[in-house]
Amino acid sequence: MITRYAFFEGQIHAGQTDAFRAAVLSEILPKWRAFPGALSVRVTFAESRDNGAQEYPLILAISYPDLASVDAALASPVRAESRAATEAVLSRFFTGKIHHHVTTAHEYAPL
Repeated sequence: MITRYAFFEGQIHAGQTDAFRAAVLSEILPKWRAFPGALSVRVTFAESRDNGAQEYPLILAISYPDLASVDAALASPVRAESRAATEAVLSRFFTGKIHHHVTTAHEYAPL
């Protein structure tokens, strides 16, 4: 399985955490869920971090069966819709940047 992560590095505007989270779920999540070929969409909101660690108030993970599916999703019209919705929410609530990482997942049961 291939997972494409989006790391939202930065800060939510003071006092806007709940509004940011609600806007992500209502305005952007439907777009992320519409990516063709996606197997799962995981939205994670930060609750805490180590002292001195970089701040990531939001991490998005969308899993696909293979790299070709990632490429197809990124070439789809949904990507432009997703970017527009993301930019609209971030402009209201967030200062920072987004970077993406594509990974191959391996899952193991605990001992």
